[in-house]
Amino acid sequence: MKTGFTSIAALLFACTVFAFDAHAGPYLRGSVTMDGSSTVFPIMEAVSEEYAHQQSYVKTPISISGTGGGFNRFIKGEIDITNASRPIKREEQEAAKQNDIQYAVFPIAYDGLTIIVNQRNTWLTHITDSELKQLWAESGKQKKWSDINPSWPQQPIHFYAPGVDSGTYDYFQETILGERDMTRFATFSEDDNVLVRGVMSDPYAIAFLGFAYYSLNEQKVRAVAVNGVLPAKDTIQSGRYKPLSRPLYMYVNKASIREKECVYDYLRFAFRYGGQLAEEVGYVQLPRQKYEQQLRRLDEIKKTR
Repeated sequence: MKTGFTSIAALLFACTVFAFDAHAGPYLRGSVTMDGSSTVFPIMEAVSEEYAHQQSYVKTPISISGTGGGFNRFIKGEIDITNASRPIKREEQEAAKQNDIQYAVFPIAYDGLTIIVNQRNTWLTHITDSELKQLWAESGKQKKWSDINPSWPQQPIHFYAPGVDSGTYDYFQETILGERDMTRFATFSEDDNVLVRGVMSDPYAIAFLGFAYYSLNEQKVRAVAVNGVLPAKDTIQSGRYKPLSRPLYMYVNKASIREKECVYDYLRFAFRYGGQLAEEVGYVQLPRQKYEQQLRRLDEIKKTR
């Protein structure tokens, strides 16, 4: 057996039934291990908090090493679930295959990557994706706002961006910048709250982050319309907020679904209530039938050996 692949025997003992209540169903114990995206984290944190009321003996620790960092652990078999704000890359798929990691992909909610500026920024209310590229692309020097539009302040632009292991960084790079590098004058952080604080304190700052972090701080920072559309639940779900609307994912080790009862149970809970909880923390739920389809797929994986 290859390094990093958890044995079936270990999985069986990792999560077992130890009591039963006729009303609540089986009580489980064990752990559901997760890592990955800081963008997806608020959803899964909410799911885990609610799940603990039902299965208080199941531990659900969630690390936040970014989408890339989560995939790095997941493809080695170190965790059951990795949360991702972008699809898995080809090289990550190949590494998972080499390590005998078979996985299932489940969208959990929609996000709208949001451009934020300081409340005192009166000049940038809307921007096109081509202007975003001009703004964020590396140019060999620190840009001033007036470099983008002569009517804007002759002050340096202070950029804040998710860290390079973040799926949000990858999504912005691929969708907006393409082959161009991102400006090296940005402050990068895996903690979205650092980005919010940076913009809150500086009228010449700009950042991009997940919609939930903007929603939590919309009285402190301001969102910029992209191609004439502001990020909002209806514009994100309908796809009108483009090109920055995107799905958020859970990647799950199939062996964990089949052999760890608590992982299967946790996922059933997530697909039943995750959409509502995603809305409560500021994201946008999928259509109800999507979650129903995922419950059926989960059961199919559980039954397949």
